[in-house]
Amino acid sequence: MATRGIRGATTVVEDTPTAVLRATRELLEAIVEANTIDIDDVASIIFTVTRDLSGEYPARAAREMGWTDTALLGATEMDVPGGLGKCIRVLLHVNTQRTQQEVKHVYLRDARLLRPDRA
Repeated sequence: MATRGIRGATTVVEDTPTAVLRATRELLEAIVEANTIDIDDVASIIFTVTRDLSGEYPARAAREMGWTDTALLGATEMDVPGGLGKCIRVLLHVNTQRTQQEVKHVYLRDARLLRPDRA
C-alpha cells in the first residue's frame, strides 16, 4: 500500500465560520466519495486558506465529521498578486492501493479555475 497525496480546493463567498465550515465539509466529502476513502486510511491533512479568510479553521470541519485521530495542520496560502481569493485548499495523505493516475483530485466552485484539467 502506498501513501498518495490527494489535492482539493474550494472557495467561499464570505468569510464567516458557517461558510468556511460548510465549504470545507463539502470538499472533504467530495474527495472521500471520489476516491472511496476510509477515514482510517488518512494519515494527515494539510489545510491552507488565503489571507482573506480568518473566520474559522477549516480543520474544525474535519473534526466535526469525526476525523478525531487524523493529524491536521492549517496554514496561510502564499499571497500572490492576482491569485484566487477566499480559497480553501487541502492536501490529504492517504494510504491506498490506488495508483497515482487513479487518484481523483477535486476542485469545487471558483477553485475549478486553479485546475481546469481536473474540474
